[in-house]
Amino acid sequence: MIATHSPALPKTLILGIGNILWADEGFGVRAVEAFHRRYAVPESVTVLDGGTQGLYLVQFVREADQLLVFDAIDYGLAPGTVKIVRDDEVPKFTGAKKMSLHQTGFQEVLSAADLLGSYPRRLALVGCQPLDLEDWGGPLTVPVRAALAPALEAALAILDEWGLVVTPRPAGDDGAGLLAHDIDVASFERRAGE
Repeated sequence: MIATHSPALPKTLILGIGNILWADEGFGVRAVEAFHRRYAVPESVTVLDGGTQGLYLVQFVREADQLLVFDAIDYGLAPGTVKIVRDDEVPKFTGAKKMSLHQTGFQEVLSAADLLGSYPRRLALVGCQPLDLEDWGGPLTVPVRAALAPALEAALAILDEWGLVVTPRPAGDDGAGLLAHDIDVASFERRAGE
């Protein structure tokens, strides 16, 4: 979903990255999906499932003044632990202890945006320590699923700090499908259980 941006407000990108086919590796995608279902954002904000798109995300990052990323990150902490990393520290964490190809790709996205002269002035990474990255086609593990709520709370606090007003969606409005083609969490987990 790409919003039309107001020139008066900084452009903000809320991005979830990861691979939903590898259990907890899908944390970033599931977090941005949950965020989109629960909250409406101003027109200056884009909410995007970046999946494993790697360098295809460069243009989105270049257009953002502020970038908030959800991702599974190996911090060496207890599974399900949410940790926030900011600004210059973000590339260090997206490149350390690589768990999958998308992390290398996202570190390259940040480098490419910087080299092209358009780099977000504010960055925040809401990362979650995974438990299982080997369960092909499996859902998020219990501790990582439990981390979704604290991750969303952390994101709301960051967005508030950045001066953005995020509002809960009215009952019955789930944001009309950030993820399509039956890869939303309910459809995906229903099919995995069949």
